[in-house]
Amino acid sequence: MKIGAIQNPFRETPTMPDRKLPDKTDFGAILGDFVKDVNVKQNEAKSASKEFMMGGDIELHEVMIAGQKAKTSLDLLMEIRNKSLNMYRELTRMQ
Repeated sequence: MKIGAIQNPFRETPTMPDRKLPDKTDFGAILGDFVKDVNVKQNEAKSASKEFMMGGDIELHEVMIAGQKAKTSLDLLMEIRNKSLNMYRELTRMQ
């Protein structure tokens, strides 16, 4: 039995698909958009709970989901703020 040559398994180098960066590459703009999004989620949770208390057409689980989304996004925003402040303090200490 004759053994053939091993073919190069890397004939073509796989390429990563081109990902487009968002138009806003400014950290302040991205953070501002995120703060607005957190505010929207807080308002949605507030209106959902208000509608539920008034006897509206909304289920309890929908109110709880909206509340958890708002809480999670606020927690993430607070962590980003804390990390940014720590980074700023570290940079000022280096100078």
